[in-house]
Amino acid sequence: MEDTIGSNPPSLGFLEKLKSWLSWSWTYVCFVWFGMVLIMVYVVWSPLKLQETLTSASVFLSTLTPKFYVALTGTSSLISGLILIFEWWYFRKYGTSFIEQVSVSHLRPLLGGVESSSSTGLFSSVNGAADSRPSVSDCKVWRNPLNLFRGAEYNRYTWVTGKEPLTYYDMNLSAQDHQTFFTGDTQQLRPEDAVMQKAWRERNPQARIRAAYQAIEMNHECAAAYVLLAEEEATTITEAERLFRKALSFAGKDINLLVYIKRRLAMCARKLGRIKEAVKMMRDLMKEFPLLGMLNIHENLLEALLELQAYADVQAVLAKYDDISLPKSATICYTSALLKARAVSDKFSPEAASRRGLSTAEMNAVEAIHRAVEFNPHVPKYLLEMKSLILPPEHILKRGDSEAVAYAFFHLQHWKRAEGALNLLHCTWEGTFRIIPYPLEKGHLFYPYPGCTETADRELLPSFHEVSVYPKKELPFFILFTAGLCSFTAMLAMLTHQFPELMGVFAKAFFSTLFAPLGFFADKMENFMPSSFWHQLTRI
Repeated sequence: MEDTIGSNPPSLGFLEKLKSWLSWSWTYVCFVWFGMVLIMVYVVWSPLKLQETLTSASVFLSTLTPKFYVALTGTSSLISGLILIFEWWYFRKYGTSFIEQVSVSHLRPLLGGVESSSSTGLFSSVNGAADSRPSVSDCKVWRNPLNLFRGAEYNRYTWVTGKEPLTYYDMNLSAQDHQTFFTGDTQQLRPEDAVMQKAWRERNPQARIRAAYQAIEMNHECAAAYVLLAEEEATTITEAERLFRKALSFAGKDINLLVYIKRRLAMCARKLGRIKEAVKMMRDLMKEFPLLGMLNIHENLLEALLELQAYADVQAVLAKYDDISLPKSATICYTSALLKARAVSDKFSPEAASRRGLSTAEMNAVEAIHRAVEFNPHVPKYLLEMKSLILPPEHILKRGDSEAVAYAFFHLQHWKRAEGALNLLHCTWEGTFRIIPYPLEKGHLFYPYPGCTETADRELLPSFHEVSVYPKKELPFFILFTAGLCSFTAMLAMLTHQFPELMGVFAKAFFSTLFAPLGFFADKMENFMPSSFWHQLTRI
């Protein structure tokens, strides 16, 4: 065994050297092969009567009518147009060119290049296309602090529009969360807990609800079953609140259940207009469980305080949680920008600011907006209503489009309430990208923008939503090439149809110019080599 292991590295090193040598010599081999082809054509020119063949071909081509050339160029334009449509669809769906992907996957290994799977870089320096996409598991996905209720909100959207607002991947993450929260201790599972553990994994909503009722039949004090019914069977927020209160009475000392239920009760109160009650419940929850900051209950509190227009309290919460050691979020960054923009936005004028310069307060507001946009550049288009909103997912990816949707869905009204805040955002947000010269590799205030957000967001957001991608990828070469080929052949077909004689003269001049170097090369070869040498070669 040791001899076998020891003999592998030299053999692998030899293969790598051989592959690199072949890759290095490929260019020179191509040039030698092209030269040999030219020499062979010249040698067999007379024996094979190529001159007569070319003459007869030119006579045949000259007898063709312009309709033939119109049909030829039109067919070429149609085929290249179909290829363009397919390439564009594939690029919009998968973020890369199909032809480029096939060539990289199959041709590059044959030419001695590096396998696409072994690439270590996230992005190509040429066109920004991903050479090796990180998997979704490489990105940290967070529970959305403001996720909606499935029965009372998500299902209602499905009933009205016929579209599914949640992806299976998103719901599967929620099922894993519920299993962890409510049935974490697998050593002491009660029969009803085993039923609920299976219920969270059910893909069919009706099967989950039936399993919850089965658990209640086993034990009418099964709090997790009432939680599931409140989330998925209740068709109104009032009904969901009633079920959550019933679950709270049976929660006992289970901390996970208590925190989850109290938080959802506070969200019910917020949705039903009892905002002060919701704020008190959230504050009490944060005092009772101060170590559960990772649940981001403060983001629920910030949204409720903004609804009350209690901006001093909002600033106090931000002062506690907007710390460099804590993970940032779009809610933290954009709420801070909103407060600073609100102080100057009512009197802000781009024309006046360009004449007199920015004041200290205006500069602070602009810097706060730049900071927020650098953290999540997808949010401004939703706040400025340049892109339509959808229902937020149950999980979000920080700095991704999913987080932007979740933030804008609840906070757009707060930006609209602050007079002039959206105008200030509109005038200044794009300036962020001039501060960051190379977003792919460098950051200004935060760590570099991750390259896995697009892949994760496509899994979290529904298929009917156009995922926002940053940095914006340039179109692959083959899409541009097929677009140019399609346009060029279509133009040739139109010109040939309109001006057949003129295009015939142009075609003859083009081909005579194209083959002029070949004729010049043949004349030079005849002058350089003795005639007897060529005579012996032709006899051979």
